[in-house]
Amino acid sequence: MFNKHERARNACQLYGGQAKCGYDWWWHSFTARNEKTGEEKPFFIEYFLCNPQGGGDAPVFGQLEENKKNGVKPSYLMVKAGSWGEDAAQLHRFFGWNNVEVSFGVPFSVKADDCYCTETEMRGHVKIENAQAHPEWMCGNGEMSWNLKIDKKVAFNVGYGAGKLFRKMQLFEMFWHAEGMKTAYEGEVIWNGEKYTVTPETCYGYADKNWGKDFTSPWVWLSSNNLTSKLTGKKLTDSVFDIGGGCPKVGPVALKRKLLSAYWHEGKCYEFNFSKFWTFTRTKFDCRETDTQIIWHVEQKTWRNRMVTDITCEKKDMLLVNYEAPNGKKLHNRLWNGGNGKGTVKLYRGGKLIDEVICENVGCEYGEYDPE
Repeated sequence: MFNKHERARNACQLYGGQAKCGYDWWWHSFTARNEKTGEEKPFFIEYFLCNPQGGGDAPVFGQLEENKKNGVKPSYLMVKAGSWGEDAAQLHRFFGWNNVEVSFGVPFSVKADDCYCTETEMRGHVKIENAQAHPEWMCGNGEMSWNLKIDKKVAFNVGYGAGKLFRKMQLFEMFWHAEGMKTAYEGEVIWNGEKYTVTPETCYGYADKNWGKDFTSPWVWLSSNNLTSKLTGKKLTDSVFDIGGGCPKVGPVALKRKLLSAYWHEGKCYEFNFSKFWTFTRTKFDCRETDTQIIWHVEQKTWRNRMVTDITCEKKDMLLVNYEAPNGKKLHNRLWNGGNGKGTVKLYRGGKLIDEVICENVGCEYGEYDPE
């Protein structure tokens, strides 16, 4: 059963080799409503830790030309916040490690100035001006603040692949754990002067984390808990799906085109996890870009179950989200990221259709490395 909360996996993992060359981040995404107009708007907030052993009073930017030439690795806490939609933007606030407090225990906590995050709450503020003069910031201009309570309802625990032994040995280049693939947020966001209210019933929230020494290419992510059954016409209030992966690497060995998926369908588990070899999971996926859309098609099978996922997202509502790897390279320069995806998921058991659902407010991501 994948719906197993395990806060030890959600703790900070930057020890050993990953402290010298590694990242760890906690990602949150949700939908809020404009207090005045009622307009729905999706937001994201991330606390991204990079190379703590290289830190000092000031953040070290890997994309500065001088640092590129000299092979200087980045080192900082980056608080990433922003919104998708017509005025999509990502804002990055950086802190040197001497100004950051991180708890490696359970539950985790990250604190720097007025930015704070733990399992049950987060708050913060980012204001960026003149970003065009600082490409090393990898972001745009704008202002956002938030104060939110967090209640993680359904987990996607991927199993032994991110278990204690594998974490200690740091075998994978990129680990994943979704402590709250369905998460209820409550509070408020102020986005460029406009106040938005976040409620548990309509936030369609998500929370996960990734950590490791490098990223994956291709990079695929799809998740939603705003689901409506086409068979019954009813809203599914105890359902969520989550798909992630691309090309995981165990040491130098690349596992080509592998995805991990979980579908919590009205209290029942359906998992498609290649690491659980006894389930004989098989995956085919195709992600492509048109002039106006990003399109995902994923088919997965086990001995008994089958899941077919078709999602689209309008590029005008998305971002080309920016990260640099702990080694200082920035190979993901077309990493499309959105929160307004739409589509369908079909679920079969023993060849029989269990349900076909309409998916809205889909968190979605797709990108591949630039050629070196």
